[in-house]
Amino acid sequence: MVTRPTPVVASPDGAGLKVLFIGGTGVISAAAAERAVAVGHQLTILNRGNTVLRAVPKGVELLHADIRDTASVRTALGARNFDVVADFVAFTPDQVAADIALFTGRTGQYVFISSASAYQKPPASLPIRESTPLRNPYWQYSRDKIGSEDLLVRAYREDGFPVTIIRPSHTYDRTRIVLTGGWTDIARLRAGRPVVVHGDGTSLWTVTHSSDLAKALVGLLGLPQAIGDSFTITSDEYLPWNTIYQLFAEAAGAPPPRLVHIASETIAAVAPELGPPLLGDRSHSVIFDNSKVKALVPDFVCTTPFAAGVRDILKWFDANPDQQKVDDDLDATFDRLIAAAQTH
Repeated sequence: MVTRPTPVVASPDGAGLKVLFIGGTGVISAAAAERAVAVGHQLTILNRGNTVLRAVPKGVELLHADIRDTASVRTALGARNFDVVADFVAFTPDQVAADIALFTGRTGQYVFISSASAYQKPPASLPIRESTPLRNPYWQYSRDKIGSEDLLVRAYREDGFPVTIIRPSHTYDRTRIVLTGGWTDIARLRAGRPVVVHGDGTSLWTVTHSSDLAKALVGLLGLPQAIGDSFTITSDEYLPWNTIYQLFAEAAGAPPPRLVHIASETIAAVAPELGPPLLGDRSHSVIFDNSKVKALVPDFVCTTPFAAGVRDILKWFDANPDQQKVDDDLDATFDRLIAAAQTH
């Protein structure tokens, strides 16, 4: 049976789209919420109400329910329909299947936040485009996103489910240190201790500020041309990992960094929890072509260079010492890796 989704149009009172965000307080979703309110959408956020790290914009309607508990979500939403539903906390095909069942016929557009890590690893060519194959044999997270996409594309083709797929890459805000060791690496840098950098540090990496990504994501809301399609959304800036570590050292007021280069496979063997994101994403050079999303959202321009973003990150962490958490086990693992590398 073909679904009859609500048309994707602005509300008749001219107050923008009726938008539901599931999540709404994460790195990407909090910035998207700010942007959605700023451009005049009527935003409702549904989550468990547990996150306090990022403020919810004024004027947003809050509903508290666990998206994994379908009955509680149905109770919270009642008979309401939305022009757009965006789920920022769907990670697996089972979770997406539940969303399809829940929102079929209740929204004119369903936005799924996938991941650029789903693109072919290693990439056969650069830049990476939406036409790049989806395949990641190293990381289950990425394979689950691919499986979720497959399910949604099938629902669109067979039943008209109005999906739009977003593929962001490494996205950050002031609360996120993009280095492998997080604050542990910052503590090492400030102490003048060596830090582990995967590979030779020359692979290229793209890091996008959440406020920039939000411009494109919110710009796609309500566009009929976005239904049934997928979009890469990243910065056009790319940097070698050596430079990324150097920028963090400078922003932290640390001495010149002592970078110890170690093969990603060696890191993964010693610290298995680091293996999938390294082998399945960070160790590969990535340059993305954003021309497709820019064609629909021409005002999508990234205006936060990473050098400025890094300074904001360190400023925030220095103002929030309770967030300065060193992982002692990871710190010891880095020491072992460095000691082994220096004996060869």
